[in-house]
Amino acid sequence: MCDDTRSSNAPKAAWYVIQCKAGESFRAAEHLSYQGYRIFHPVLERKRRRRGKLTAVCEPLFPFYLFIRLDQINSNWRPIRSTRGVLRIVSFGHIPAAVPDALVEQLAIAPHDADGPHSRFAAGDHVNLADGPFKGLDAVFQYAKGTERAVVLLNMLQQQRPVEVPSDHLIP
Repeated sequence: MCDDTRSSNAPKAAWYVIQCKAGESFRAAEHLSYQGYRIFHPVLERKRRRRGKLTAVCEPLFPFYLFIRLDQINSNWRPIRSTRGVLRIVSFGHIPAAVPDALVEQLAIAPHDADGPHSRFAAGDHVNLADGPFKGLDAVFQYAKGTERAVVLLNMLQQQRPVEVPSDHLIP
């Protein structure tokens, strides 16, 4: 019989959650990475209208939080708490809350599409309106507006006009 006590006594690394100051999760992730910590900061790409143009911007999936991989027993938590952008380590009582590895792995492989159900359409795709006052008309998909609405271009009065419609009215 083999008794390997090294693996059972060895501290196990885990993921923990860091709460960041408002709007500073990118700064906190950057500074923690510079200090040598392993950080996971899931972001999503969202289309925003800036100066009349649609541009892609990256936003945090969890606006005030990021994940950090450490060994709870042997890690010195003080440098983490004093890092720019970090507010606190999420804890229950005085014990930092570990996050299951499977959750972080799933977040890492999942696509982060801010457009939700509109991911099947890209700007410029031809769509048909299946319901509502414009039922049966063809349109051109422009962009998603939240999770339940979309902006499409309809031919009206000899011009293409943007119209906001429920996303579930669109079919390819």
